Amino acid sequence: MEYVALGKTGLKVSRLCFGGLTVGPLQANLPVMKAAEVILEAFRQGVNFIDTAELYQTYPHIAAALKTWDKEVIISTKTYAYDRNGAAKSLDKAQRELNRDVIDIFMLHEQESEWTLKGHREALEYFLECKEKGIVKAVGISTHHIAAVKAACLMGEIDVIHPIVNHRGLGIVDGSIGEMLRAIEAAYDKGIGIYAMKPLGGGNLINQFEECLDYVLSIPCIHSIALGMQSVEEVIANVSYFEDRNVKPEVVERLRTKKRSLHIDEWCEGCGDCLPACKHGAIYIEDGKLRVTAEKCILCGYCGSKCKNFAIKIV
Repeated sequence: MEYVALGKTGLKVSRLCFGGLTVGPLQANLPVMKAAEVILEAFRQGVNFIDTAELYQTYPHIAAALKTWDKEVIISTKTYAYDRNGAAKSLDKAQRELNRDVIDIFMLHEQESEWTLKGHREALEYFLECKEKGIVKAVGISTHHIAAVKAACLMGEIDVIHPIVNHRGLGIVDGSIGEMLRAIEAAYDKGIGIYAMKPLGGGNLINQFEECLDYVLSIPCIHSIALGMQSVEEVIANVSYFEDRNVKPEVVERLRTKKRSLHIDEWCEGCGDCLPACKHGAIYIEDGKLRVTAEKCILCGYCGSKCKNFAIKIV
């Protein structure tokens, strides 16, 4: 496995980052110990970098894997907190549930522009104070917006940016993949760490597995790439591809043909609480039930986190 310096953070990360969303309740909903085994296999294969978020509810899964692993693992997490109190609660939750005194990277989740960054300024300042105390090693943002990458690039405080990148530009809200890459390159040139998300478009581009990974791996301004993995087989296949080793054709075919979709259970009440969570206009209410426009859905699972009846799943 190749390891690179994540910008100027002082952190050395594997080129492949374990995307922690997919094993948790918003997607595969694996039992904690089964998810831990998948994560452990990634560690055994040389992955030392894992991405998660408070929203994903996967701290217990990661903590279970870490209990039996004695080598360094770099953890990046995210929060929607916008003030000091919320940020402090998010940090405390991460420390307790991950059983870690120090969190490597703490990010503001789903930033959209300079205005959302200003709205979350109090939380950002709290994490910067924690960085000075050594409780947090780096501070950053995750985003689907080019405007947020540009805004973060102009801020001296941002150490890491976690943007959406795939060859189709699927999931980019405010422009093209070319525009996103130009914004990322400017941030990279300033020493900001860049690790990309959703190279397979949330699973929508799984039938273009090799093309998608070749694309992101060829971009010099991306330090690491977060890929969601739900099985040991997926871990081995992805690590093999990143290490330029042959992946068994039958494994590639299984990955390529694996179809995922957003499933709405029959007990959906059509309350609409989930609608604001979708930034891509992929869900709507019709005849008292939630409906999905499949070609717009990037399978992020964020809508599912807003459902009080757990009626929304990725299957």
